[in-house]
Amino acid sequence: MIDQEKGMIRFMTVEDLPAVMAVEQDAFSTPWDSAIFKSEITSNQFAHYLVYEIDDVIIGYCGLWVVMDEAQITNIAIHSNYRGQKLGEQLLRYVIAFVKQMGVTKLSLEVRVSNSVAQNLYRKVGFQEGGIRKNYYADNLEDALVMWVNVE
Repeated sequence: MIDQEKGMIRFMTVEDLPAVMAVEQDAFSTPWDSAIFKSEITSNQFAHYLVYEIDDVIIGYCGLWVVMDEAQITNIAIHSNYRGQKLGEQLLRYVIAFVKQMGVTKLSLEVRVSNSVAQNLYRKVGFQEGGIRKNYYADNLEDALVMWVNVE
């Protein structure tokens, strides 16, 4: 549990799932089902899920898988009511520091090729383009841009 300038970032619990689902449904056109999150935080030994809380309200979250010295962000979101305040950047910078402490040297993610706002944030914190995953998103077969950053 780390206090941030404008809130707190902590590990996600099963009790957080209703609030996380509100963020998930607000942020994504094809949101994950709550059962996926529950499985991730209770059964996946590689998964680490964090929530960003302000005044006891979950306003965002980030999930990642850590395998040996590499990590992948599975999803990251800030509720639309809280965007534009650099909270996503704070969460992402926290995640980078978190995985660095775990010995991770490379962090990657996929982002829609049309999501220039997210891509700009990722570039701002050091991510680089690594390739394209064709037809990655099931809802519209949009390509994903693979991005990565060295965490060393």
